[in-house]
Amino acid sequence: MSLQLTGIHHLTAITANAPENLRFYTQTLGMRLVKKTVNQDDTTAYHLFYADGQATPGTDLTFFDWPVGPEGRGTHSVSRTSLRVGSRDSLAWWKARFDDLKVKAGEITDIDGRASIDFEDGEGQRFRLIDDGGLAPSHPWDRSPVPAEHQIKGLGPIVMSVPDITNTELVLEHVMNMTKQRQYPSPDGNGDVHVFSMGEGGPAAELHVAVQSGLPTARQGAGAVHHVAFRAPDEAALHEWTERLQSFRLPSSGEVERFYFRSLYFREPNGILFEIATDGPGFAVDEPMETLGEGLSLPPFLEHKRVQIEARLKPLV
Repeated sequence: MSLQLTGIHHLTAITANAPENLRFYTQTLGMRLVKKTVNQDDTTAYHLFYADGQATPGTDLTFFDWPVGPEGRGTHSVSRTSLRVGSRDSLAWWKARFDDLKVKAGEITDIDGRASIDFEDGEGQRFRLIDDGGLAPSHPWDRSPVPAEHQIKGLGPIVMSVPDITNTELVLEHVMNMTKQRQYPSPDGNGDVHVFSMGEGGPAAELHVAVQSGLPTARQGAGAVHHVAFRAPDEAALHEWTERLQSFRLPSSGEVERFYFRSLYFREPNGILFEIATDGPGFAVDEPMETLGEGLSLPPFLEHKRVQIEARLKPLV
């Protein structure tokens, strides 16, 4: 069998307001803060990781805290992030919650054959809650304000916008070994969306590519996505991906040790930053599963700078 990615690993976005970000994702969305650390390339910025109750790979929504202006929306970007829940009843529960908490949200509608609700956080980060049919496992967080049966289960399809799919499609199919499954009209009426799947497929292993030639080029800022990461089971598989990118002469970062996982970064032909990341060793490598995210975690190569790093970080609460 050819080398396969197994799904979405995490998605990293940008916030300019870390305290409000923490409140929204833990209190409004009920996700668990599983790692409070810093951007390893810019230690003045928090890197916050939200996930399910067990910090399962494929459930991580992460944020860099940078003092930037709002995103300029457009193409050449990741334009919407899907999050999975277990049933249409859960979507109805979330619609009522969004209304009560005055979260900007649409109505329940069917998109690509799945019941969905589009919504945004306070900085305009765009999301879509989808019903995954209850097929995927769930690992609720016992201290979430959201009842276990309605909690977010993990990442679903990631939607990216490109003006021309030709070279992107070549990379997805022939370099990354994704399979093109279908296409559907974009819900905003702007172009068609092409669906590519990884591994065994399903909503946790899909990348949706919207072809939208009439949009301006996006400008990253608060409310934007920085990159999307795909799952490799272990370091041996990541080494194979490194060799594969080299064989296609696709420029990359080379392998980068992030301590909680090992990564490989590259840009697809429309300039969107991709990462391939290992499932392990995971977030419990340096603190107990029971107390994940409660203190500031630093990888060993930054631990000697803890005092200086902590002095430059703003309080989160």
